[in-house]
Amino acid sequence: DIVESHDYLGGAAAIMDIENGEILAMVSYPDFDPNIMTAGDDHEAIAKYNSDRGTPFLNRVVGGIFTPGSIVKPIFAIGALQEGIITAEKQILSIGYISVPNPYFPGKDTRFNDWKAHGWVDMRDAIAQSSDVYFYEIAGGYPGQKGLGITRVEQYARMFGYGTTTGIDLSGESVGTIPNPEWKARKFVNDPTWRIGDTYFTGIGQYGMQVTPLQALKEAAIIASDGKVVRPHLWVGAATSTSVLPIDRANFEVAHQGMRRAVTIGSAGALNIPGLSIA
Repeated sequence: DIVESHDYLGGAAAIMDIENGEILAMVSYPDFDPNIMTAGDDHEAIAKYNSDRGTPFLNRVVGGIFTPGSIVKPIFAIGALQEGIITAEKQILSIGYISVPNPYFPGKDTRFNDWKAHGWVDMRDAIAQSSDVYFYEIAGGYPGQKGLGITRVEQYARMFGYGTTTGIDLSGESVGTIPNPEWKARKFVNDPTWRIGDTYFTGIGQYGMQVTPLQALKEAAIIASDGKVVRPHLWVGAATSTSVLPIDRANFEVAHQGMRRAVTIGSAGALNIPGLSIA
């Protein structure tokens, strides 16, 4: 209904057991009837599939790549705590943007905008309100606040399942992209220099970052289980593999609290459903 009412190309959703990686539900929309493709005699239907701008043959869950945006912020919050560059209680001021010197126009500044002025926010509230300024600073640094830097931003993104396949027992899984200086040098040969703004935007899941919904599901599962990494799978009896990230449990708890606040008082209020505790 939402796809049709908002003229979206399509959508995807999946539910996974975070303890063993079992995929309990998965849907990619629009889809197609495999019986029509097997029979091969309904030429009108097949032609419609082939011309559908919603690409029904693409399993968006495993093969679609999308800009993740703010869903990656809890990763970098956890990483910043683990690396000791900030405490959960330290507040950062968002007046709606931060400014840094413009490399092309000396004496002028470049602004990096927040989606609104949040005022003073600590880590839990920064997650809850999805403050871009807060995550610019812990990703790339700013006067008075050390940042992770792009190397550690990429390291933590990979720890939580991005930049590689999950190993699910389905074909067509995409890898996605985590931007870094080497990637930029290949993609932007006329402007290969990595700049602070590139780190800022990567720290809020933008710039060149591309992920699959299944990778995003894996990230959520890792956070929910305090660092347990499982391989998603569909088939009964499939071999499972698990490991645990070397991250303090207390750091996950901060992320849990911020993500829960996002629903109760923050940017995800539409999910504040009676009878369920969603984060």
